[in-house]
Amino acid sequence: FPSKPVRVIVTYTPGGAADLTARIIAEKLSEFWKQQVVVENRGSGSGSVGVELVKRSPPDGYTLLLLAAGHVVNAALDPKLGYDLQKDFAPVVMTTVSPVLLAVNPRVKAVNIQELTALLRANPGKFDIASCGVASLHHLAVEIYKSAAKAYAVHIPHRGCAPAVVDTVSGQIEIVMASLPTVLPFVRQGKLRAIGITSRERSAIAPDIPTFRESGLKELADIQIDVYYGFMAPAGTPREITAKIEADVRRVMGLQDVRARVAGAGMDPYLLSPEQMSSVIGQDLEKFRLAIRAANIRID
Repeated sequence: FPSKPVRVIVTYTPGGAADLTARIIAEKLSEFWKQQVVVENRGSGSGSVGVELVKRSPPDGYTLLLLAAGHVVNAALDPKLGYDLQKDFAPVVMTTVSPVLLAVNPRVKAVNIQELTALLRANPGKFDIASCGVASLHHLAVEIYKSAAKAYAVHIPHRGCAPAVVDTVSGQIEIVMASLPTVLPFVRQGKLRAIGITSRERSAIAPDIPTFRESGLKELADIQIDVYYGFMAPAGTPREITAKIEADVRRVMGLQDVRARVAGAGMDPYLLSPEQMSSVIGQDLEKFRLAIRAANIRID
């Protein structure tokens, strides 16, 4: 394996973090394997079409899914999906991650999570907080933070992270919760103030931004929300095949030029074994289901 081309199905449009992760790794795997690794973008049906395509594919390692945290959100949101992430797929390896960043317009009088939380508690409903869309991972991050902190701001969903950030930069909205790569350029230009990231550890591409867990607020000590990407195969794929893919992806992620390209795209390496990957998916499914029920999030 492989003795013929391998497909990687990406359920997002070209150019985003999911697509870049798949293409950076596919390029190097093609060199290693002397077989073409083709990235196919199947973004229709909120990604379900591409996920189901992989589910129905032969379990031989020749069709892989580029898993994204968004797939876990979808599974938590809709129990009637045509697939089960935990039963219908075999985790192979997690590859990259990007934190969610909480940031504010500079006119907001808060420079850290403690100050912002105190401000929101003292002024319930007087501040707006933008996310990248209804039922997005960023929306769940907003709700998880508000619930844990017992602080209230009005959620304003946008059609993507970019417009949410733009409206916060312009001052139409005071606070934004969005993917780090989208927000970071404006933080570095002084147009937004970074408050904290939702990952367990600080990001290598923005080591000066503290995590929620470092806030000093015990209510936020357990918050961990990551925008991650990795590879999954159809359930039943032989372990020797998934083990080879995992080992070779790890080789790719160890290359200096790959790590530089990943950092340039605003992501950090995030190498997890199949067992660790399965654990993260299970924990996130439960965490997201609780947040969805608590905030009564639904989509038509």
